[in-house]
Amino acid sequence: MVGQPGRPKVGIVSDNSLQRHRLQEACSKFGLGVCYCGTPERLMDHPDFPGAGLWLVTLEDEADHPALFDYLLEKTDSPVLFGVDPAPEPGSTEYVRWERRLQDKLEKQLGSLETLEPGDFLEDLAETVPAPARPPELPCWITPATPDTPAEEVWVLGASLGGPAAVKNFLDHLPAGLPVGFVYAQHIDGHFTEVLTRVLGRHAHYRLRKAQKGHRIRHGEVVLLPVEHEWALDSTGALYEKDRPWPGLYGPSIDQVLLNLGDYFGARCHTILFSGMGNDGAIAAPLLKASGSKVWVQESSSCGNSSMPESVAATGCTSFCGTPEELARELVKTIEESCLLRKRQQQTLPEDINDERQ
Repeated sequence: MVGQPGRPKVGIVSDNSLQRHRLQEACSKFGLGVCYCGTPERLMDHPDFPGAGLWLVTLEDEADHPALFDYLLEKTDSPVLFGVDPAPEPGSTEYVRWERRLQDKLEKQLGSLETLEPGDFLEDLAETVPAPARPPELPCWITPATPDTPAEEVWVLGASLGGPAAVKNFLDHLPAGLPVGFVYAQHIDGHFTEVLTRVLGRHAHYRLRKAQKGHRIRHGEVVLLPVEHEWALDSTGALYEKDRPWPGLYGPSIDQVLLNLGDYFGARCHTILFSGMGNDGAIAAPLLKASGSKVWVQESSSCGNSSMPESVAATGCTSFCGTPEELARELVKTIEESCLLRKRQQQTLPEDINDERQ
């Protein structure tokens, strides 16, 4: 299996074929190639010992393979991780947590596994993802939102590797005036936050701004969450910075963003998971879905890296999957249908209730 260039390859040893398969899938998700995946017996009979930079070993009963440990120590100077936890059923919260424990173990030996967007790529993004030839128009059934007023409905845009191009394409295909606010959680080197804010704001109707203390998410804007510390909403819906880093391996933690905003907005907090490595968002997204929120993902073939949206989709909580352009069209359609439904409900209300509302 081919991994990302320049990264060491992993050797997988297990006497259980299902565990070998799941470990191999997980390594692929983290961008690691696998140079050996087989049983202890096959490895010890191998004519040419594989040149793995790290060995993962999980056995149903270590007593059944007494010579394996000494064999590996004799053959390689690379780290050997014995006793890797068996993988649970994919799609479950336990599986997502297992993947993250495995990723943590791998990163302690190999360093950071997640690839972040380079600064020069971000600078070129406006040219590589051109704006639509004709700006999209707001459907007549949607009453344009009053600019700079607090949003009652929020969509969290979560992304990692490949995310900036996808999110820019999504925003460029939205008409002005939608009655929603956006919060953007992008795994990125903190040094490039200003570049990202500037570049993604080109051509789009939606103004990008970094999170600021006391600010309330408003119509017509995309709030970019900083990488270094966790941010949340107070009882009035105002942003504030916590005196601690984001939990997990990378910031902002998309899972934590979803939990923090969901606490305030409830079923009015929705999310779209775009291109990215790993499985951030796969724990919190099902919780949002259970509270009545919408969870959408970018479809795999349009992703720079499809691991993150696929991990969320595997939990069974998603209701729509599409390219960035299709996601934009679906959002406009969803808001239009909601506006039409509210108008129909108002028209069917008894006269006395209509009078009270007026």
